[in-house]
Amino acid sequence: MVSQGSSPSLLEALSSDFLACKICLEQLRVPKTLPCLHTYCQDCLAQLAEGSRLRCPECRESVPVPPAGVAAFKTNFFVNGLLDLVKARAGGDLRAGKPACALCPLMGGASAGGPATARCLDCADDLCQACADGHRCTRQTHSHRVVDLVGYRAGWYDEEARERQAAQCPQHPGEALRFLCQPCSQLLCRECRLDPHLDHPCLPLAEAVRARRPGLEELLAGVDNNLAELEATRLAEKEALARLREQAAKVVTQVEEASERVLRALLAQKQEVLGQLRAHVEAAEEGARERLGELEGQEQVAREAAAFARRVLSLGREAEILSLEGAIAQRLRQLQGCPWVPGPAPCQLPQLELYPGLLDKNCHLLRLSFEEQLPQKDSGKDGARSQGGDATQPQSRDGVQTPNQDRAQTPQEDEAQPLKAERAETPQEDGAKTPKEGRAQTPQEDGGTQARVGSRSNKKRKFKGRLKSVSREPSPAPGPNLEGSGLLPRPIFFCSFPTRMPGDKRAPRITGLCPFGSREILVADEQNRALKRFSLNGDYRGAVPVPEGCSPCSVAALQDTVAFSAAARLYLINHNGEVQWRRALSLCQASHAVAAMPSGDRVAVSVSGHVEVYNMEGSLATRFIPGGKANRGLRALVFLTTSPQGHFVGSDWQQNSLVVCDGLGQVVGEYRGPGLHGCQPGSVSVDKKGYIFLTLREVNKVVILDPKGSLLGDFLTAYHGLEKPRVTTMVDGRYLVVSLSNGTIHVFRVRPLDS
Repeated sequence: MVSQGSSPSLLEALSSDFLACKICLEQLRVPKTLPCLHTYCQDCLAQLAEGSRLRCPECRESVPVPPAGVAAFKTNFFVNGLLDLVKARAGGDLRAGKPACALCPLMGGASAGGPATARCLDCADDLCQACADGHRCTRQTHSHRVVDLVGYRAGWYDEEARERQAAQCPQHPGEALRFLCQPCSQLLCRECRLDPHLDHPCLPLAEAVRARRPGLEELLAGVDNNLAELEATRLAEKEALARLREQAAKVVTQVEEASERVLRALLAQKQEVLGQLRAHVEAAEEGARERLGELEGQEQVAREAAAFARRVLSLGREAEILSLEGAIAQRLRQLQGCPWVPGPAPCQLPQLELYPGLLDKNCHLLRLSFEEQLPQKDSGKDGARSQGGDATQPQSRDGVQTPNQDRAQTPQEDEAQPLKAERAETPQEDGAKTPKEGRAQTPQEDGGTQARVGSRSNKKRKFKGRLKSVSREPSPAPGPNLEGSGLLPRPIFFCSFPTRMPGDKRAPRITGLCPFGSREILVADEQNRALKRFSLNGDYRGAVPVPEGCSPCSVAALQDTVAFSAAARLYLINHNGEVQWRRALSLCQASHAVAAMPSGDRVAVSVSGHVEVYNMEGSLATRFIPGGKANRGLRALVFLTTSPQGHFVGSDWQQNSLVVCDGLGQVVGEYRGPGLHGCQPGSVSVDKKGYIFLTLREVNKVVILDPKGSLLGDFLTAYHGLEKPRVTTMVDGRYLVVSLSNGTIHVFRVRPLDS
């Protein structure tokens, strides 16, 4: 990461995408700067303007449109100057690849001018060798800087050319801007100075910049300090989240080891404890994601504004700095006044408590308590308190309970109110106690509990409301058919590995996965334009070459070939990267999902709501719309896979459902119930028995459905280390491979029902 105080170079500004419009992705034309300091083409802004408001495409800030339209936005003279330099380096009339002399036609020479070999940086003209020699011998131009044209085109003299650039007055062509009118804050040339501003106090541009630069630098330093605080807070938030996950993983291990030793009659209690832990971790992660998103958003906005201001102050000329000074100062003051988050929110780490009497069916063996761990300075005290609690009698947030207190409840009470008794022994949402718990506690314990629970009641109500708002209720599967009951496939962690290789120029962005032979996977890295091969253990096996300029999106392995989609094309290549055939696809869809048929000799691709199947020769074998022609225009399959039974399984973003259909397009099953938690269905994979594994990226889950699309329950959650899962695939019918947004891959072995 570039340090906050470093100044950008001119070469960086010219070679990066700083001069490209983020809307049309072309070089800026008539650049206009918004109050948020983002610059776009004037025509692009005109297309985005809606009435009197305009929303910035990058920071999403709503900006009022001036009465005169987008043309009244401030012209970015800084970007104009850089664009003039780029155009001068690449422009000119070319004849046989050589620019023509600009002075020969004026001196009565050839009408088109001879071939240019030099350039005058002061006149901004290309010169032939004779004109260049004469240019140095005249009284008016003997001090001009004449340089070699080849070196100028190569960028050797960019700094000198930049210094000699002069901002031109828009009202008086040919006149350079030289003064700043202090009352009007307007840049003036000599003609403007003698007309309406004759009686106004004016300063030369250099003097005006020296007077105003310290104020801008002070504002910039304040924003840099805020950026440092934001970065520190973001790192602390991630560390707190990592501690929570580590502790949650330890608790999972303890729960699994303890549950293997208890009787089958206690299975329901085990599931309820796991449910409490899962709900707590998901609620905490949801809160952390919101805070991280807000922090990253604020940091991004502030960083972009600071980078722009730093570029202007480092590379801008006096006129450009002064023209943007008001907008930059206003933006930096606005960013300095933003409320910065002082630190991460308190994190409640779960603790597992085991009670004696394990063979007593009336004893609640598993129980969760949540210790609030304060950030940073109090973390050591909380850790000591946590260790002390583990070494002594188990303790919950509702107060201390001993085995005698558990025995104070009679079997009749437990049989009459099992759910109420279970809730009495877990933290209550509103801090109240049930009558049964009150009888089991002493007055001293009750008083201490009231103080602790009352101080946290508001936080817990917020978490409870947030939990309901994002629909994080357990998936609507029948009670006995839960993970761990032996009635559903279970995940067993196998390994985890990164996909970034030493030769990668950018962080990986995995958009496709597929099995590639025995115990091997093929990874489509769109950001680095590569198809990477890995073993299931994470060993890098090389790459499959892709055609020049292709960024593979979705990928599928056939017999001895690989099919992948890139932009609006479908490619089939061999393992050496040779293109067997390519097919153009519809432009109506941003990305096209690719899946191999079970026979391995055909490939299916989703195109604008329907599925096309191609054979190995590239001929269209079949084409259908899930549900028939009546659903034309009503489907949008973003993810697609096939099952060993020959069915197609896809994520339909238009219907917000998972659809299963046969080879003729008849819908076998479709799920759009509450188990999706209001999310768009993500990547899909199918095991050898036809069970469907559906990714829900927004809630960090992978849910499992039966072969006809009926939801069975959760398979993987954030509880298993998932953070923004992206795509999945099934290898050998029993290994589920999950890629995360940060480029990491997790591999889980699917434990079947009969194992």
